[in-house]
Amino acid sequence: MSAITPEQFDALLPQTQCGLCGHGGCMPYAEALVFEGAAINLCPPGGVETLTQLGDLLGQDPSPFLADMADNTKSPSVAIIREDECIGCTKCIQVCPVDAILGSGKTMHTIIADECTGCELCIPPCPVDCIDLVSLPDESRTENKKNTARIRFQDRNLRLQQQLLQSKQKKISQSRDEKQHYIQQAIARASHKKSP
Repeated sequence: MSAITPEQFDALLPQTQCGLCGHGGCMPYAEALVFEGAAINLCPPGGVETLTQLGDLLGQDPSPFLADMADNTKSPSVAIIREDECIGCTKCIQVCPVDAILGSGKTMHTIIADECTGCELCIPPCPVDCIDLVSLPDESRTENKKNTARIRFQDRNLRLQQQLLQSKQKKISQSRDEKQHYIQQAIARASHKKSP
């Protein structure tokens, strides 16, 4: 029998990227299921259906968790910004795991409803509390929407990693330039002392 991969678990997850499972998104939870033995009952957006599928894949009985999951299932939703109240602080943009928020500093922001996963991560940092969550019908979580959310999440993480790498490289370059400048100044001072 072949080993179960994180990708197999990730394919079952709802791709809300909400972190309610205690991990940084659906793929990190999938990796925790495979490599850390994480529990199968940590995904409220996935509900009973996902719980059952995760149990089937792992060969675990989900029945001890079914009642609790049925009570705590998070319905599909989308965030909406009350744009006339938005102050343009960009805090919501910084935390959106799928880059579904448009706007810039000191300008109104808006959420791309078709891209929003309803993760709710944009709500706590909003200093003026101008973001609402609107429930959607259960059938709104289509495979296409899940795939799009997965790709947007991966693209955002890749972009953030590249930005971090560029920032580190810039600091290293600046440090190197500062050292070279310091050495050149020291050599100039030494040369000045030696000259008659």
